[in-house]
Amino acid sequence: MNISPSNEWFWSEPSEELFERLGCTASGLSTAEAESRLARFGPNTTAPATHHRIGGKITRRLTEPLVAILFVAAAIAGFTGDLGSFSIIVVVILLSIILDVVQEYRAEVAADALKRSVAVQADVRRDGVVTPVPVDCVVPGDIVELRAGDLVPADGIVLGSHTAHVNEALMTGEPYPVEKYPGKCEGGTPAEAFNALFAGTAVISGEATMLVVATGPSTRFGGIAASLASRQAPTAFEQGIHRLGLLILRLTIFLTLFVLLMNNVVFHRPILESFLFAVALAVGLTPELLPMVMTVTLSRGALRMAAKRVIVKKLAAIHDLGAMDVLCTDKTGTLTEARVALLKTVDSRGVVSERVLTFAGLNSRFSAGIHSPLDDAILESSARLSFDGWTKVDEVPFDFERRRVSVLAAKDNERILIVKGAPQEVTVLAGFVDMGKGAMAPLDSSIRAALDDLEGAEATQGNRLLAVAWKRMDAGHTELRPEDERDLVLAGFCVFVDPPKESAAAAIAGLAKAGVRVKILSGDSGLVVRHLVDVLGIPAQGLMTGAQIAELDAAALTGRVQDVDLFARLSPDQKTQVVNALRRRGATVGFMGDGVNDAPAIHAAHVGLSVEGATDVARAAADMILLERDLNILVDGIAEGRRTFTNILKYVRMGTSSNFGNMLSMAVASIFLPFLPLTPIQILLNNLIYDFSEIGIPFDRVDPEDLARPHAWNMGSILRFTLVMGTLSSVFDMITFAALLLWFYAGPELFRTAWFLESIITQILVIFVIRTTKPMWRSRAHPVLAASSLLALAAAIVVVLSPIGSALGFVPLPAMLLVAICGIAMTYLVLVEVAKRIA
Repeated sequence: MNISPSNEWFWSEPSEELFERLGCTASGLSTAEAESRLARFGPNTTAPATHHRIGGKITRRLTEPLVAILFVAAAIAGFTGDLGSFSIIVVVILLSIILDVVQEYRAEVAADALKRSVAVQADVRRDGVVTPVPVDCVVPGDIVELRAGDLVPADGIVLGSHTAHVNEALMTGEPYPVEKYPGKCEGGTPAEAFNALFAGTAVISGEATMLVVATGPSTRFGGIAASLASRQAPTAFEQGIHRLGLLILRLTIFLTLFVLLMNNVVFHRPILESFLFAVALAVGLTPELLPMVMTVTLSRGALRMAAKRVIVKKLAAIHDLGAMDVLCTDKTGTLTEARVALLKTVDSRGVVSERVLTFAGLNSRFSAGIHSPLDDAILESSARLSFDGWTKVDEVPFDFERRRVSVLAAKDNERILIVKGAPQEVTVLAGFVDMGKGAMAPLDSSIRAALDDLEGAEATQGNRLLAVAWKRMDAGHTELRPEDERDLVLAGFCVFVDPPKESAAAAIAGLAKAGVRVKILSGDSGLVVRHLVDVLGIPAQGLMTGAQIAELDAAALTGRVQDVDLFARLSPDQKTQVVNALRRRGATVGFMGDGVNDAPAIHAAHVGLSVEGATDVARAAADMILLERDLNILVDGIAEGRRTFTNILKYVRMGTSSNFGNMLSMAVASIFLPFLPLTPIQILLNNLIYDFSEIGIPFDRVDPEDLARPHAWNMGSILRFTLVMGTLSSVFDMITFAALLLWFYAGPELFRTAWFLESIITQILVIFVIRTTKPMWRSRAHPVLAASSLLALAAAIVVVLSPIGSALGFVPLPAMLLVAICGIAMTYLVLVEVAKRIA
């Protein structure tokens, strides 16, 4: 017995060879053999959920450069006795990590709860008897009996079938039921394998007996699930935070070493005093509240998105959604309704015919067994017709050799045989065509050619056809046989469609307006995909098929993928290849899908999107779940993502530029002054009050211009802003220094008090200028941000000018000095309004 070799195209092997390779017979396995195989091959379950342990989640966040910097700063603060700073930094970091980990853990628990739609038991032949066994105990070589409503428990071939139809939408994305019957198949893809059954698909009608060839991770379903076990590539947000941490680390090391070198080596100041001052600068440079601001801002974004019917599983994905500039999507369920609808009924000339609908309605109404989605669509469309007086006499059920169903219907003294089935099976039985009003014409070669053209034209539009034919029968005819299905009159065709979504075109236009380019990745044919975008009026260029992609290496695909919007006949692996190629080109990629075949691409994208009602694996792989199959919801979500990131960026720009400017000023001043410009405790107090002033940033309003295009981390832009604004701030600090020393002859205490006040005023009020790219007076801050900023400023003024300040080394300020400080601050804010256009 050699079970393991190539299960890739098992449907192309004759059943006899499979029996021999699997070491089994049609009567099934013995219980002892089944137990032996279960021990050998393991349980019939897919790859386990790839959840990181809580400790791993926390460790991953602690190793980020930014968090590591903050912890080093906290350790130094604690070592030097500054327990207040130590406590604040540690609490902020821990709270942000806890919020992030809890959000991710709750999302994983919710994803696990979605995995309850698998079959619990399967009917398996064991010891020659059909026995229900748990699905995870099914092994290769088992014979499984399936009926309507069952989920297929493993991969295998059909040994016997009675009108079995299977819904394979979770594998192929297509809503039409697939006929399954025995026989060797030469098709090279699962979609072509009429004799193959795949784990997780559903039997919707009929019965089938299958030979299990592959179980658990060896199934196609399991292989896809296993691919999700690989660690997901860092999100664009995580990459940006990592680079930001490195940027702050470089600035911190530079300034700290510069201060130590100049104060101790060049000016020979006391080592302890120089060290404490350098440590205070290092702590002052670190944006302590950044983790909290990010987490709170993202959490608020998640709540707002939940109100817009989008469930966020991973907070960082909110940024990536706003930064997304390419959206890859499957067509079924996103651009189409993912359901079968009867588009029209036409006669042999392609003219809409209600007579065809009447015949089809009678056939579907009187056929026994579970109706297929095609029957349901016919019954829905024919519900307005009257079938009063019609009765069923007999029926020849559907089978795969005939691929049609026939009913004998009677009304008054008239009996009519009505046949409905695959066009190629029904038209060969017809000798005439129905011309309407009782007229018939011979079905000659020219008409057959026209029928082929009609069928081909509909197929290129993604439509599916059923042929409908009829024949009058004798009044005494009571028993129907397959032999009666001859010399039929072809009435016409039922044309089915997966209807395009009415909202799809407007939604894609909205995405284009937002700077997001949509690419369609489908398992369907190129003609169908092209027709769909033409119907919806979606601008799209270029088309590549899976066969063409198979001929390209990764570099060649990366070179071509940007200029192609339509991809057809793709396998799940090829969808992932396209996503990865776009990522290599620097795009921030989103992928939206709902089937198992979409899960690897969802996993590979920067932001994976799925919908309620999607398969378990797709939802588990996704970062966000849309509660409605509507791209318009995604448009709203993108705006929310950009709003969230814009507010985070406000804090980053404020924190890095303001901190850098103040610390640079102190570093330079410490060289030329005979005393420290601020004491370490004053530096830390300045930083604490400033951080408090910015806790309202997550609530701030965002200008419409910030929502109009994708946003992403740009370290060059952040560094430029930091250098321009930080330097400008330092210039005004130097002006303050000069005024204090040359005009007011300030001593150490007066100098520190005045500069502390000037520094905190400019630091806090500048948020109202640089929070918007517009002129400050044309964009109002949110009341929460205004309140936190002004309260922090009031607190700083009270501390400095009241008796409280004496304990911190502050002294009263002369009135003229207060006026000078206000004048310097106002001039600074005016120049910032000008400079921000450069920064």
